[in-house]
Amino acid sequence: MLRQIRSILLLIRFPNLVIVAATQYAMRYLIMDPLLPSRKFELQFGNFQFFLLVLSTVFIAAAGYIINDYFDTQADLINKPTRVVVGVEIGRRVAMILHAMLNIMGVGIGIYLGFYVKLPILSLVFLLATGLLWFYSTSYKRQFLVGNLSVAFLTGLVPLMAVLFEIPLLNRTYGQEMLLHNASFNYMFAWVGGFSFFAFLTTLIRELIKDTEDFEGDAAYGMRTVPIVLGAKWTMFIVLVLIFGTISLLIYILLKYILFSVEPADYFSLVYFILLLLIPLTILAVLILTAKGKKDYHRASSLIKLIMLTGILYSVMVFYLVHFKY
Repeated sequence: MLRQIRSILLLIRFPNLVIVAATQYAMRYLIMDPLLPSRKFELQFGNFQFFLLVLSTVFIAAAGYIINDYFDTQADLINKPTRVVVGVEIGRRVAMILHAMLNIMGVGIGIYLGFYVKLPILSLVFLLATGLLWFYSTSYKRQFLVGNLSVAFLTGLVPLMAVLFEIPLLNRTYGQEMLLHNASFNYMFAWVGGFSFFAFLTTLIRELIKDTEDFEGDAAYGMRTVPIVLGAKWTMFIVLVLIFGTISLLIYILLKYILFSVEPADYFSLVYFILLLLIPLTILAVLILTAKGKKDYHRASSLIKLIMLTGILYSVMVFYLVHFKY
């Protein structure tokens, strides 16, 4: 029994799901709530409804991991044979049943939440995510760049979900008052959007590195990933461009919107950006430039995952600064 539970947790990538949930809670309570324009203002999306939003996201993400492993079993037996679960620890039929159940619950909750905020069109986000994850596993990941962009888009959508369901309710409750002061909640969307875009870029970097690491197994099963089509060297060149693009964007945001946008200057963020984002990204670039084999690409993949985490954890710094410094 314990072995089965362990296998299921491994299959759904439980630590990743914890990060997904923590990211959405961080956006709500460490970014959006502290940045409300007045203490009289309150978040309007109920705590229970927000919990359901997180649960729905987690269910759909877990279903995505299952279906990906289901269709990737043969390639994974070459790329990472010790980590194959479907068909080894868990039967393929059981995996499909779990996938279907999680998707039904995730989409069902999403449809309810869309009607709860009186914007049923938001329900389409959950259907889109489910569809993208299915087509990613069945075909997109075997195509040039399409799979990488799909995963990056869905990862970027995770923090954005918190603000998509909150701002419509804030506008209904406080819209007239905000208009009187010629203001809006767009700044809140911009903050969360910044985290979302960072998640998109770093995920795209990681996906390209992982595809290079998995070159052997992917090539054996006729996939058309970026490293297979362009070769490892050109793929790493693209990764380096993305890394330096991310570094440039972080420096621009730090200088224009964070460091000198408050009095006194925000040197806490400066130190955080340099030590936990800019230097690790530079080290990642060096690892990519000197990479010679699968182990090197695996190290680079682990480092970019850590950078993704420190990027999200900047939300803790924002909470501290808003409440105790500015």
